[in-house]
Amino acid sequence: MIGSRFCHICGTGRQPQAAPVMTNSWTSHLEFQNIQQSLGLSTASLVAFLMGVACVLGALFCGLIYSERNVLEWEAVQMFRIQWLLGSSAAFVAGILLKKASK
Repeated sequence: MIGSRFCHICGTGRQPQAAPVMTNSWTSHLEFQNIQQSLGLSTASLVAFLMGVACVLGALFCGLIYSERNVLEWEAVQMFRIQWLLGSSAAFVAGILLKKASK
């Protein structure tokens, strides 16, 4: 049997075989450490950057989620967008301030 520790016929021990490692997989680009190293950011700075990106996406999708039927609802949606964009600005500024100085 594949992966068994002993032979099913004679009972002798088998050498464990290493599983193939996929180093060039596209999922390796989504790992936190790889993103951090490629952008050259500290952990706190990268988290703030990702929060800022999430807030920008929230501002973009705000118009898709809410429908406006009159001017008052349109103004409310614009306020939601402003709040999302202020959150993204705060996250980006925090990311800049938390970035380590490069030597």
